Amino acid sequence: MVRLPLSDAEIARGRRLGAVLRRARGDRSMLDVSLAAGVSPETLRKIEAGRIATPAFPTIAAIADVLGLSLDAVWAEVNSAALAR
Repeated sequence: MVRLPLSDAEIARGRRLGAVLRRARGDRSMLDVSLAAGVSPETLRKIEAGRIATPAFPTIAAIADVLGLSLDAVWAEVNSAALAR
């Protein structure tokens, strides 16, 4: 299967998503959050760094749940920067 290259907008959205999750995690350790969400610490690290620009929905839903974030709030914050341009 060949993956198409991500657009600049998709890459930027992935970075914004990572920033939202990183801020919400605050002082909690990456290990604690990732284990509670059922994802590997490496996956969480890559998402927070914007290296996984299009993570799977269940992954984001699990992380958001552990962080106490609603998916609507995450989506609104991730897209607010794009709309402000």
